[in-house]
Amino acid sequence: MPVERVVGVGGLDLHLDVVRADGGVGRALEAALREAVRSGRLGAGTRLPGSRSLAADLGVARGTVVGVYGQLAAEGWLVAVTGSATRVAAIAAGRGGETVSPTVAPRGGPMFDLRPGLPDLTSFPRDRWAASVRRAVAELDARVLGQPEPGGVPELRATIADYVARTRGVRATPDAVVITTGFGHGLAVVGRALAASGGRRAATEEPGLARHRDLLRAAGVVPIPLAVDGHGADPDELPSDVRAVLLTPAHQHPTGVVLSAERRAAFVAWARRCRGYIVEDDYDGEFRYRGRPVGALQALDPDRVVFAGTASKTLAPGVRIGWLVVPAALRDAVLRAVVETGAAPSAIEQLALADLIRRGDHDRHVRRTRLGYARRRADLAECVAAVTDTPLSGISAGLHALLPLPSADHERRVIAAAGRLGLRLHGLHGQGYWRDPDPTRPAALVIGYATPPGHAWRRALEALAGALRTGLDEGRRPAGAGDAQPAVVGSGSSIRARA
Repeated sequence: MPVERVVGVGGLDLHLDVVRADGGVGRALEAALREAVRSGRLGAGTRLPGSRSLAADLGVARGTVVGVYGQLAAEGWLVAVTGSATRVAAIAAGRGGETVSPTVAPRGGPMFDLRPGLPDLTSFPRDRWAASVRRAVAELDARVLGQPEPGGVPELRATIADYVARTRGVRATPDAVVITTGFGHGLAVVGRALAASGGRRAATEEPGLARHRDLLRAAGVVPIPLAVDGHGADPDELPSDVRAVLLTPAHQHPTGVVLSAERRAAFVAWARRCRGYIVEDDYDGEFRYRGRPVGALQALDPDRVVFAGTASKTLAPGVRIGWLVVPAALRDAVLRAVVETGAAPSAIEQLALADLIRRGDHDRHVRRTRLGYARRRADLAECVAAVTDTPLSGISAGLHALLPLPSADHERRVIAAAGRLGLRLHGLHGQGYWRDPDPTRPAALVIGYATPPGHAWRRALEALAGALRTGLDEGRRPAGAGDAQPAVVGSGSSIRARA
């Protein structure tokens, strides 16, 4: 069988032995890249050639390379970020030189998904949404179909102002609301507005989403780490030259803790004193399963807090609608940034969402899914308790839970075991939650229990239990080894596989 040596261009050289087989060059390239990562020849963080240049070298369609990169990213071998290079994921060699496989589904077998960040997409209220779209089209003013207003359709802005005031305690007027294509777009335009006003450094929670840091950097803002403990982000850690801070106070991602009342007040006092801004990502704000819901931080000072919400968790990310409630001093800069980015949701879909909320269908959908997700979290806690002595970390809220693990090595082994069982999982060390790779940092699984469709939920739990047993058994240290264990996020307990 012929072997091709591939050398990437476009500033990046890449040596690969691509063995063309019956599966075609796509399968061959996929196998060659997978083997290069598995063997350790391509280390974690290695930047790969762009799909266009690699396709030119191979003499194949760019779509073939895009498909290969996408498949390997889904399996956990690569990390692909929109607007950035594709890189090798943090999959380290195990002891003795063996490599720890990422999340790879058995060929032809089932695939369950417990990655965080998604609701149950099968629960989307199709009929109600379709009815709202029909009403929006039937009743729309033709002028709405022209060039969109930067802030969004007035009907939705007014509806969102009422909605966030009613459900989250936000102090908002329609003029303060800016409609976006989701939280990522909202953070990008706020980042541009902050940079334009001289705010070139912003604190972001550690651990936190790498995507948020990337968006701020792209906007010209340098992200600075801000430590998170059992009370949320620590305002005492704010550097003196920071003029903005990004917080998830209702349900911190990924630790699941709530920002304490004392720290909320301290952050607001800091913003007033320094004339800085707080960007409040109301992550999972609608989903609290025990106790009273925590109101929005924005209500403490609407002049210093940008409130950001989205329909991505209540409905679906594909709806592509989010919103900002922006202080008056930042409003013009944010609207300019919206125009510069050139992104806006469909006017018809904005009107449909306004209709869905006004008629109460959105609230009914949230209440229904809230009950279902609460049951799932209880199921997950029961599943974990049957396998380990370490409970889930964080409050009973949101669409994900954290399961602390003793070490980064345990985390990799559990995720590898899950992959062999057809289960996709995320961990603190594999998805950039820690900005600097360091195996001594706390380890945990970040389990998205809302993601699987209802019919697959029980089987996903069974796969998770099997992965925990296998991964923890493989990762056990010999008795008396005496190695120091790193701290565990949100828990002082140790974890062990039960017999």
